[in-house]
Amino acid sequence: MFASAPLTLITAVPALAQGTATAHMGGIVPIAVTVGAGGFALVAVTLLRQLLRDGKLAQRKAHEQIAGLRALVDDYENLIGGSRELTIVWPELAGTPPRLLGQAAAVLPPGRQPMSVLNFDTWLSGSEADRLASLVEKLRVEGRAFSASLDALDGRLIRATGWLAGGGAAVRLRPAFFQPDAASRANLVPEGGDHASVTAVLRLLNKPAFLRDAQDRLIFVNDSYLALCRQLGKSDRTDAPAELLDPDQTKAHLAQCRAQSEPVRRRVNLSQSGLYELVEVPVAEGRAGYLTRLADAQTTVPESAAPPALGHVAGIIDALATPIAIFNARRELVQFNQAYASLWGLERRFLTPGLDERAILDKLRTEGMLPNQVDYHTWRAKHLESYTRKAPFEADPWHLPDGRTIKVISAPAGAQGGVIYVFEDLTERLELESANKAMSNVQRETINALTEAVAVFGTNGRLALSNPRLSSLWKLPMNTLGEHPHIDQIAEASGEAVDGAAKIWRDLKRNIIDLNPTRTDKSGRIERADGRLIDYATTRLPDGQTMMTFLDVTESASYSKVLKERNDALVTADRLKDAFVENVSYELRSPLTNIIGFADLLAGTEGGTLNERQRAYIEYIRASSVTLGVLIDNILDLASVDAGIAELNPEPLNIHQLIDKAKAGLSASFPELSGEASINLTVTIDPDLPQFIADGTRMVQVLYNLLSNAARFSPPGGQIALTVSHRLDRVLFVIEDEGPGLTDEMRSAILTRLDATHAGGRQRGAGLGLSIVRTFVNLHGGTISAEQREPRGSRIVVNLPRDSALAGVAE
Repeated sequence: MFASAPLTLITAVPALAQGTATAHMGGIVPIAVTVGAGGFALVAVTLLRQLLRDGKLAQRKAHEQIAGLRALVDDYENLIGGSRELTIVWPELAGTPPRLLGQAAAVLPPGRQPMSVLNFDTWLSGSEADRLASLVEKLRVEGRAFSASLDALDGRLIRATGWLAGGGAAVRLRPAFFQPDAASRANLVPEGGDHASVTAVLRLLNKPAFLRDAQDRLIFVNDSYLALCRQLGKSDRTDAPAELLDPDQTKAHLAQCRAQSEPVRRRVNLSQSGLYELVEVPVAEGRAGYLTRLADAQTTVPESAAPPALGHVAGIIDALATPIAIFNARRELVQFNQAYASLWGLERRFLTPGLDERAILDKLRTEGMLPNQVDYHTWRAKHLESYTRKAPFEADPWHLPDGRTIKVISAPAGAQGGVIYVFEDLTERLELESANKAMSNVQRETINALTEAVAVFGTNGRLALSNPRLSSLWKLPMNTLGEHPHIDQIAEASGEAVDGAAKIWRDLKRNIIDLNPTRTDKSGRIERADGRLIDYATTRLPDGQTMMTFLDVTESASYSKVLKERNDALVTADRLKDAFVENVSYELRSPLTNIIGFADLLAGTEGGTLNERQRAYIEYIRASSVTLGVLIDNILDLASVDAGIAELNPEPLNIHQLIDKAKAGLSASFPELSGEASINLTVTIDPDLPQFIADGTRMVQVLYNLLSNAARFSPPGGQIALTVSHRLDRVLFVIEDEGPGLTDEMRSAILTRLDATHAGGRQRGAGLGLSIVRTFVNLHGGTISAEQREPRGSRIVVNLPRDSALAGVAE
């Protein structure tokens, strides 16, 4: 009551009430905002917790569903895995490997890897494998479902069913419920089948078959079983069938069957009926079984077991360097050695026992290790015919793409069938044979191309090798030589064609049959009765054989005789020439000396009593005598050069004096030069000439002959210039004239001993003098050249070493 009094008082007084209300609202707003925010936060937290709780509950339920689905999948996989079938699933995602669900052993032979089921050739025949591969390809590419029956290599009938699974594909493989040819596998009788269905299957078998109940009592046998009972002398009643085994054997067998849940195999000997294999498998509420005669069914041998006939060799083939592989009658690999794996580059983990040979061939073909074939399947089928052969067989060599050549030999593996392959790499041997053949061909072609006749005899005296030249030289038939005749037969055959040849061969026989290790090679010349000259040589070969060579030298000997005769004639002629030159020089010099002497006497003492014409005649006599003396000297000099006795006497020379001596000789040969000069000679000498060392006499002859040659070919009043200069260690003599110039004949006169022809000069040129010039220049180690001047005239250049003693003789 008292608490409400202030409120009543405030309300009763309006002014007071208004101020108070304003103050009250200003304090409530912040409080209200705070309270609202807190309430909102509280509500939000509550809602968030509720959402988190619901999310965890949904996640828990999802995990439980996933776990349930996984458990269901595991159950399905266990269910599929427990069934006698195999399912292959190809996922939709490209590149993902396929999955295998179920028992691979339901399709594959025991001991195989599950993934090998994807290689259809390893468990299906060639045509069946190709058919299944085609069906699977159409299923995955075109989406065509299929259902087909396939014949396995072991004789079973396999049912294959393919269908689309979402974006992927699946194929289920299982043994067929009905096996018409009673294959030797335990899945003849389906697990879980009732007695009626099992009995229906067993009744259709053409082999002895039976059915037991849970107490191991025979409750059904087929007609083949009863026939076998009658053959063994046992009861053939269908209501109380007899056991085929003795009581002790039957007891031990049934105990073994009760102890195992897998099929039981047992070999039994039924006396006169032969050896059988007893197969007994569990079925619903009992066991079913059949007997197969071992002589009729090779498939009862375990896949991993080698044929008994090969058991003793399995341990030693690994030590052999020859590649060997053994396959059983089902074409399954039984044994191989490391050499086989190395030959084909195959890994041991791939070469597992039981691997089908066709799978090996297909792998080798994929890797380019087999011969290139247009129709591979036909080639493979022909190769696999080795399983039907009863004797060893050598196939055509395999020429591999890598250049190797392989020889393949196949042989039966034993009474139970199969094949033993033996491989041999012939590459190296063929290369050696090819190289040897090529070398032999080259050797034979070389021998056949020889001009000599070649015969190689063995130590037994028989001809081992020959060439066609032997046949033509000794008139021997080629077919006779091809028969490798004895040397006595060759002597007889050649004696019939060539007179005296038999005796020649008998004499040569001593050199061929001589087995003395110290014997030496021999050679000689044979003169046959027909006039032929033949050089022979016997050579002992390293292998003990003897090689004989014959060369017909009749023509070459005739040529040698002719050449010898001609050489003797030339020697005689040269001797006569020397005697003639010596005689001429002596016989000519004596009268020439008299002529010159009397001419000088007339010109000197009697000159005052002679008229002008007589004095001119005397001058011509003197000039001609000098020219004749020079020619005689030239002839003697050439003779000494040809005889090889010409020598130089090098000494320091004064070039001015050399030229003066040459001019003096020129004045004697051309008297007009001493009177009124009709030819002008101009001499120019380089003042800086080095010391010149040469034979003075020879150099005077060189300059005289060159100047006289220029004077002879120059017209009256013509200018002749002699220039002497040097270049490095060479001294140059240049003679220029105003004659008609150089012709081919004049140029060759410098190189030969022919006289130059008349070419418009006053006299014939001294070709012999030019030859002397060339000879003396060469003796000094120099050169001479001639060239044409423009507009007319010629230029002759003599290039000599500064010191001829150091230069040596050039010619």
